[in-house]
Amino acid sequence: MDVVSGAGPVPAPAHEPSEFLAYEAECRNALQPLLAGVLDAAEAAGWRRRTAASTLMFLAAQQVSETAKG
Repeated sequence: MDVVSGAGPVPAPAHEPSEFLAYEAECRNALQPLLAGVLDAAEAAGWRRRTAASTLMFLAAQQVSETAKG
């Protein structure tokens, strides 16, 4: 199942990173539907939504750590 294909493209930011609060809020709004789709798919596959959300938080933190190393 391709969860992301039906969500459409992720819009580019309208705010600069230096406009931290607006930039972060804009990113949350852009990614929220994608995240909801992934969580819905995980739940439909039999995973607990809370477990899937926790796993995504772990994987996101891992991505940030790997970026910081490089």
